Amino acid sequence: MTGEPIFGRSTEAAAQKAGSEMTYREALLLGKNRLKDSGIQDADTDAWLLFAAVLGIDRNFYYLHINDVLQEKEQSRYESWLQLRSEHVPLQHITGEQEFMGLPFLVSPDVLIPRQDTEILAEEALKIIRPGMDVLDLCTGSGCIIISLLKFQPKIRATASDISGAALRVARENSKLNDVTLTFVKSDLFADLAGSFDLIVSNPPYIPTDRIRELMPEVREHEPFAALDGKEDGLAFYRKISKEGFGYLKPGGSLMLEIGYDQSEAVTALLLQEGYRTIRTVKDLAGKDRVVIGGKDV
Repeated sequence: MTGEPIFGRSTEAAAQKAGSEMTYREALLLGKNRLKDSGIQDADTDAWLLFAAVLGIDRNFYYLHINDVLQEKEQSRYESWLQLRSEHVPLQHITGEQEFMGLPFLVSPDVLIPRQDTEILAEEALKIIRPGMDVLDLCTGSGCIIISLLKFQPKIRATASDISGAALRVARENSKLNDVTLTFVKSDLFADLAGSFDLIVSNPPYIPTDRIRELMPEVREHEPFAALDGKEDGLAFYRKISKEGFGYLKPGGSLMLEIGYDQSEAVTALLLQEGYRTIRTVKDLAGKDRVVIGGKDV
């Protein structure tokens, strides 16, 4: 998304307008400059997204009203949101939402923000699910994966599980927002789950503990640590899911796991060790390993 032209207006002039009446053009320029000064990546895009969310507008409306003056409440809200973003609060925590698979999802600090990379997992799942299948989403977080699967294939029986009650509350709200019905279970992986499944999907914590401090402040300081921490080598959850999950799969069923870009070989070895067959790795749009899939023989 490209930024709106400055048309020769200086940063100083825009800054002087803060706290006084501003046009749409001046407010957006102020936002871009403030976020750039705070070292925010994609400052132009984030300034626009915050501005558009405050006013509830799109680009066409903006250009038709570029010289309109913001209302006092709109300007105050925009400036407060800019301040939060300047402090590296994630954009999605400020607006409270994020799109995934073309669908709206509510987000909060209790769940990971849905990411485009994870759409690879959902897309691969949609290739194999059929009406009547039982599908489980472990570590569901916001529920973005399983809710998307239900939205595009509403005749599956879906279960979403997470150890976090707060995360499940967000997922329930997202199921209402997207008008789908599924079962929610508070469980430490398979501990409180019953039954068997044709497909198990999961985006578990997979970042080695000592690498979390190297992440962007938006992630390490604002997203839930428990949803990031894959323990010492990042593989702790894959070991448990591959071992315990085999018994919860129906014959002919599949396990699909999102992975870190450098974890395909290790996760594949774990699946082989536990008896999975026809194991393959799917790359993301950047060409990096993103999903490992293993099957259970009929």
